[in-house]
Amino acid sequence: MKYVICADSSSNLFSDYIKDDEVGFNVIPLTIRVLDKEFVDNDYLNVDEMLDAVNSTKEKCSSSCPSPNDYLKHFNEAEYAICVTISSKLSGSYNSACVARDMSDKKDKILVVDSLLTAGAMRLIVDKAYKLIKEGLSFEEISKKLIEFRNSINLLFVLDKFDNLVKNGRMSKVVAFIANLAAIKPLCYGEGGEIKIKEKIRTFKGVLKRLVYNIGQMCPVTKGRTCVISHTKNMENALILKTMIEQQYEFDSIIIEDNRGLCAFYALEGGLLVSF
Repeated sequence: MKYVICADSSSNLFSDYIKDDEVGFNVIPLTIRVLDKEFVDNDYLNVDEMLDAVNSTKEKCSSSCPSPNDYLKHFNEAEYAICVTISSKLSGSYNSACVARDMSDKKDKILVVDSLLTAGAMRLIVDKAYKLIKEGLSFEEISKKLIEFRNSINLLFVLDKFDNLVKNGRMSKVVAFIANLAAIKPLCYGEGGEIKIKEKIRTFKGVLKRLVYNIGQMCPVTKGRTCVISHTKNMENALILKTMIEQQYEFDSIIIEDNRGLCAFYALEGGLLVSF
């Protein structure tokens, strides 16, 4: 096999996402710990069971990234490897993948991409990597174009609860304080790999409208692009958001996906993330 694509499990992807005899695909799971129980974020994770466990305790729950060896064994499956991870500002997954690359005797043939984001943004990078591989480009050309594409991706999101982001230090204290104000429904975004607040709005309906408006501000040309809506147990509002986006923009496709383990753990119930 010439190429293998890897993504950590914050991509929300399953291990059979790409089925191609010429291009391998693997999802490297992170782990969520709730008290003395570990939930491995793989294809078999019961997300509802994990969320029930999280909601049943007031103790701090945590997540842990894959080890370098978890990555290395998959990097060695093909001549070239491309790996996409959650933002290095939110997890040690990227650093772990880089250590694995440097452990390999073919490290010059391994590209580790810090998505700077998570969820649907990682799916978009994986899709782009696969497309570039199938176009027959060289590894060097793929690497250059993939980083350029990564730099063009945006993420906007709305959460009902910020508990796990705050408890695990994934948000600055100022951002966390604003996010937890009862009268504020913040519209958040990713920038430079970090979580920031774009606008402070008072109603859920209002924040959805501003989310849709800001898509156009951040990405003036949507034709030829894909939009991914990731949600945690909130299909109703995901469908409403999809309709609102369709009415205003010309995305080639708008995909709705469920948040898997890690994204569900941090976004919690009601969370909506929009990558484009």
